[in-house]
Amino acid sequence: MSERAHLLVVDDDERLRALLQRYLTGQGHFVSTAADAGEARAKLQNLTFDLMVLDVMMPGEDGIALTADLRRAGSDLPVLLLTARGATEDRIGGLEAGADDYLAKPFEPRELLLRISTILRRARQPASRADVAAKVSFGAFTFDPATRELWRDGKIVHLTTGEAALLGVLAGSPGQPFDRARLGELCRIGGSDRAVDVQMVRLRRKLESDPRQPRHLLTVRGEGYALRTGS
Repeated sequence: MSERAHLLVVDDDERLRALLQRYLTGQGHFVSTAADAGEARAKLQNLTFDLMVLDVMMPGEDGIALTADLRRAGSDLPVLLLTARGATEDRIGGLEAGADDYLAKPFEPRELLLRISTILRRARQPASRADVAAKVSFGAFTFDPATRELWRDGKIVHLTTGEAALLGVLAGSPGQPFDRARLGELCRIGGSDRAVDVQMVRLRRKLESDPRQPRHLLTVRGEGYALRTGS
């Protein structure tokens, strides 16, 4: 497998943890496990991971709360949530907390593997030759498509893989609007148009002084979203 990674699987169901560890290890990944948020935090402090597969419904601190806390602390570790909740609003809540994707239980192991591969590709996607020198500046920010890093006044602004992918597409064609369906396709943000909207809301909170009246990440009526560069 070309996208080997160190995964952290967090679920209070011991049987499911063992099954996922065995399956994902068999697919070429290195897999660590944790039974709850506290054990996950301990492992995150001592080991480096490429992605965390995180159950939502756990005793104590649940998966959405853990994800939100990691994002507040500046972590950009990709998170794939596993949830038994089928309602759209519950899944959107995970994205709003900063998760990169979600998968409803029960699921086919192959679908989980595909979701993991998609997130890893998005996180590791190399910049094209044309992008390497094409840093984009807007306001106090500079975005480097080659590294997918966003800087403000010399300090890095932490982005999730979904946020970085979204900004990367918009920065590649400043001023050009992209509709939600196209952004979802280019950024590999699945689920629904609402999932793209959630990523945009999170990105605006990091870039705009007033997210309700954005100066950089614009909504173009009837056309979609666009990035306005300049001061």
